[in-house]
Amino acid sequence: MKRLKYACYTTNVTMAIISNLPPVLFITFRMAYGISYSLLGLLVLLNFVTQLGIDLIFSFFSHRFNIPKTVKYTPLIATVGLLIYGIWPFVFPDNVYLGMVIGTIIFSASGGLAEVLISPVIAAIPAKDPDREMSKLHSIYAWGVVFVIIVSTLFILLVGAEHWQYLALAFTVIPITSSVLFSGSEIPQMETPERVSGVLESLRNKTLWLCVIAIFLGGASELIMAQWSSGYLEKAVGIEKVWGDIFGVAMFGLTLGLGRTLYARFGKNITTVLFWGAVGATVCYLTAALSNIALLGLLACAFTGFFVSMMWPGSLVVAQNCFPSGGVFIFAMMAAGGDLGASVGPQLVGVITDAVSASDAMTELAQTLSITTEQLGMKLGMLVGALFPSVAIFVFGYIHRRSKRKA
Repeated sequence: MKRLKYACYTTNVTMAIISNLPPVLFITFRMAYGISYSLLGLLVLLNFVTQLGIDLIFSFFSHRFNIPKTVKYTPLIATVGLLIYGIWPFVFPDNVYLGMVIGTIIFSASGGLAEVLISPVIAAIPAKDPDREMSKLHSIYAWGVVFVIIVSTLFILLVGAEHWQYLALAFTVIPITSSVLFSGSEIPQMETPERVSGVLESLRNKTLWLCVIAIFLGGASELIMAQWSSGYLEKAVGIEKVWGDIFGVAMFGLTLGLGRTLYARFGKNITTVLFWGAVGATVCYLTAALSNIALLGLLACAFTGFFVSMMWPGSLVVAQNCFPSGGVFIFAMMAAGGDLGASVGPQLVGVITDAVSASDAMTELAQTLSITTEQLGMKLGMLVGALFPSVAIFVFGYIHRRSKRKA
């Protein structure tokens, strides 16, 4: 079972790569190819909409799939996507964005499969404390984020951003490693609904939708900062990219991993953790958006990771406790909710940033604040992003009160 766990862990590192490598390169893409913020945000949207599509397919038709084989194919699909992402600029240098789109769709399909299948694989492995095992799995993802950010930043610093393609190709080593580990592992059987009618019956459960809303807000709260903090710290706060990425983005991943690792080792009372995490995340978002002090903005971005760390895996724990025999269907529905939040949130920030930056009406306000319209757009986008953890305070508060009544 250790080999299988390591295969799952490296698959989660692959998820960290496909979710965080493109945002680190956003400013590079904008400067080298003139790609707008909206189109950059569209790459994020494509990533998570593709994952959402996979989630929904497995929500309704998981009984049609050979789950063990699908698990083993997951890292291979990620490898293909990263190869296209990296090789395309050499073959079609005049249409690089199309290669980004194709590569994104392919490796995002792998990400969707990983979200739906890797958590139930870990849940199916016998353990003394399943909640902590789930948190450990997701902490690996967070440490993967730190790994991706630091390696990418050092690569850009030492090799140069213009050679980003080689970075994408180098990262294929991780999913290839997962494939090798899975090839010698036995995947446990997992429960799936016997037919679509069983799915439709489960969809009438209000508790399921409460859990989906919770992970929707958690996904948006985590991914807005994860996807946009690199560009935000460079353009809105004015911190040089290398330092913003290392002390802001990488620190976000570090605190994200720290929060999940601490819960995996000492955690209990998940609903309390979720409530206070939402409160802390709201404060960090508001601080990042409203503060004019560069250091304070950087710290707010970094420590958001700690407060959102359990909002996604914690919602999975709540769902798992509510539906202990839910199997692949419950994890697929939760993945769909998380991916919807992870796609809507970052795209909304991108649209607002572009709209404000292009607005003549905002120019006067920006001048009054002694900042550029682009900076104003990013700050307002981050301010709108604060709505997601703010709403999560009430949702997690309700879940906490409900769990106390049941206890």
